Amino acid sequence: MIADPKHFSDGRPLRVVAVPIASVVAGSAMNLWPIIATEPLLPPFGLMMLLAWRLLRPEIWAAWIALPLGLADDLLSGHDLGIAMALWTIVLLALDWIDHHFVWRDWWMEWGIAIAVIAIVETMIWLIAQPLHGHAPVVTLSPQLIGAFLLFPAILRLTAALDRWRLKR
Repeated sequence: MIADPKHFSDGRPLRVVAVPIASVVAGSAMNLWPIIATEPLLPPFGLMMLLAWRLLRPEIWAAWIALPLGLADDLLSGHDLGIAMALWTIVLLALDWIDHHFVWRDWWMEWGIAIAVIAIVETMIWLIAQPLHGHAPVVTLSPQLIGAFLLFPAILRLTAALDRWRLKR
């Protein structure tokens, strides 16, 4: 019997699995826009999509998914290889711990978690890049972080719309 290419062998549609992964990779690919700037301006869309999916649907991914998604982000964003892989894995493990200890969360708490995670990850990337090839003050992260903080609710809405489409029969 030949399998239908639109379905997995267990009957799940391909889009159930592919949409979250493709949206995170597409978010990471946003860094490929030809924008000329002296400091980072674009928020980390890949990380924001990962957080939105993880906060919206914690059951769809295990922590190991951060390795291939982080590799894609490292390759598409130009970071040193392994930075996003390591930091995103730590983020997903921390979110698992938060889910275990804080069962009930509201929208404000999720936004606060996302803001804290984005600020910590971007600061860690900045710290790791300093001894290697960067000599920028930490203030250069502010436009990127402010953009991420303000855009995260829109990313969460986009993720919810993608999730509704993904699960539609």
